[in-house]
Amino acid sequence: MGADDAEARTHLTLGVDPGASAVKVVVARSRAGRQGEVLGRACQRIRRRPVATVVQACVEEARAQAGVPADGLDYMATTGDGDGLDFQTGHFYSMTTHARGALELAPEVRSALDMGALHGRALRFDERGRVLNHRMTSQCASGSGQFLENIARYLGVPLEDVGRLSLEATRPESVSSICAVLAETDVINMVSRGIGTADILRGIHRSIAGRLVRLLRAIGAEGEVLLTGGLAADAGLLAALNETLEEEAGQARTRALPSLHVRTHPEAHLAGALGAALLGAYRHEQLERSGRRADLASAP
Repeated sequence: MGADDAEARTHLTLGVDPGASAVKVVVARSRAGRQGEVLGRACQRIRRRPVATVVQACVEEARAQAGVPADGLDYMATTGDGDGLDFQTGHFYSMTTHARGALELAPEVRSALDMGALHGRALRFDERGRVLNHRMTSQCASGSGQFLENIARYLGVPLEDVGRLSLEATRPESVSSICAVLAETDVINMVSRGIGTADILRGIHRSIAGRLVRLLRAIGAEGEVLLTGGLAADAGLLAALNETLEEEAGQARTRALPSLHVRTHPEAHLAGALGAALLGAYRHEQLERSGRRADLASAP
């Protein structure tokens, strides 16, 4: 097969991204790992179920949407915590897959904020999705999705309502501590003082946003930034990020800071799984060109 023929072919690939709290799966059709079309997708919370059970359910759901049988896939790629899954034919580092997925969802961005359950991570990449720089929040969980979920649970707020309520705040209450345990103590004190739920949530979002903006500055991010991961749909966090950037720009006196604006995408929570599927297509073509073929196991 010539190079031109390989470029013209499309491939069906599976991307699986098992995180700490949810599993994301994408079935994509792409050409040379580019111009990806998502044919099927699934996202399920793990809760108390075995991760392998959730992975199987998500793979079956995504394949059913795509109308692709188990033997109809060219490559099955994993990322995140999926390196131990026995059906995968290749594993990609999560920074690489989130960068590639972000680039596919928003071709104009060169940076992403991956907000997962256990950490927040800033990535800067080039036009091919190659990671140039990155920074991650510390082991303390106060910059993570799990921390926000714990606060929501204490306040009796469904996680999907957190962003909407945060936007209703009129007098956000500042959360000064960067330690998750101490920050939760702050929240308990706020409740006892009669601070409203919306104002507490807005304060939490502003605290997280401050940490994430520092990560973006540390990696040299510029222009548009895509918010990915489990908190990509959190409108309160998105607003807090852009408010923090605007305030920072207004306070900068010694030098002009590069302009930054954070946006999201309806499928930004699937960025890791999408990136894995696209990279799987690229690796499949590499194997074909070298006269080899990936050893495909049976998908669950």
